Amino acid sequence: MPVSRLQYIPGIGVDHLGDRADQEDDASLLRMENLDTDIRPPAVALERTKVAIDEDEANSYLPFQGGISLRHAAAAHVGRRAGRAYEPLRECVITAGGLNGVLNTLLATVEPGDEVVMVDPIYAGLVNRVRLVGGVPRFVALTATESGWTLDPGELASAVTARTAAVLMMSPAMPTGSVLGSTHWHALARALDGHRAWLIYDAAMERIRFDDADHVHPAQVPGLAERTITIGAASKELRMIGWRVGWVVGPERIVSDINLVGLSNVVCQVGLAQEAVAAALSASDAEEDIQRAVDNWRARRDLIVDQLSWLPVVPPDGGWSLLIDTTQIGLSPADASELLFTRGRIAATPMNGWGPSGEKYLRLVFANEPAERLHDLRSRFQAAWG
Repeated sequence: MPVSRLQYIPGIGVDHLGDRADQEDDASLLRMENLDTDIRPPAVALERTKVAIDEDEANSYLPFQGGISLRHAAAAHVGRRAGRAYEPLRECVITAGGLNGVLNTLLATVEPGDEVVMVDPIYAGLVNRVRLVGGVPRFVALTATESGWTLDPGELASAVTARTAAVLMMSPAMPTGSVLGSTHWHALARALDGHRAWLIYDAAMERIRFDDADHVHPAQVPGLAERTITIGAASKELRMIGWRVGWVVGPERIVSDINLVGLSNVVCQVGLAQEAVAAALSASDAEEDIQRAVDNWRARRDLIVDQLSWLPVVPPDGGWSLLIDTTQIGLSPADASELLFTRGRIAATPMNGWGPSGEKYLRLVFANEPAERLHDLRSRFQAAWG
């Protein structure tokens, strides 16, 4: 019998499908189940990593809060997005990846039984971490349309109650690619006015946007700056998945608690990786580098949406993945995934556990397969689903 904290944590599904796909060792199999990417990290990061191998200070536990140059770079990066200055040595802590930052932040802000507001569908790893700390997810439904996902700002605001300890938002979100705008943040500002709750903003993909709407960081909105905790990572925008580096930036009074949790959890980050991430965040061509990657991912998204126009695909406004409502064609996501794997030679993950409505959806990741391998998607899906 598992301990109680694992009772409602089913896993994420991606691991099982990924292991199965690895065992196939078949180059013709399209790997669309996992958030890897074939687009290389910034060149400056690769070169700086090689240099770090010969540096004694890169093979150290210290500083426990993260390297000073990386804290300066991460604080400046978030400050540029948020339109305000953060003090790097008091308002920034480095973590072993973004999700380590999420868990540490939840442990520092959520008491057992407290509610955490989240959208639905949402990444199972976020839901599971809320449950690991004893929190209760309170879901606000996204609405799927032919042109993308929408979220009612009023419904988002009304989800905040006296039991809310945190509002955990990601934009663009996994797995939907849904984005939040100024109206959502202003609605939350009004709902959180005089409230104890924190706004935890998972900004891992905030620059991977395909829409033309304004990109608004919540700390830009009056009333949210002093309660916004921004969590970032090198894994998505910088494509530095294996480096395992993230950051948490926010008001000193809560960052000190998050750091205390970190000292009691993973303790420190990957020393060989930190200067490389600092270099990538601070590079003069950082924005151009990310834009080139975004343009590539957008082209793949457009190709998939076109190839699968006969299916109930929900186009994402950002991120690395999109969802298909397989229940509309009479298939459960699990059955649809199995047919795709065996007949269409595509690995795609059913969204069981990814929020209550995730049970309807199959996810396709478009970050790791180049466009030239996606042009026969239509025939693969037709072979699988008839």
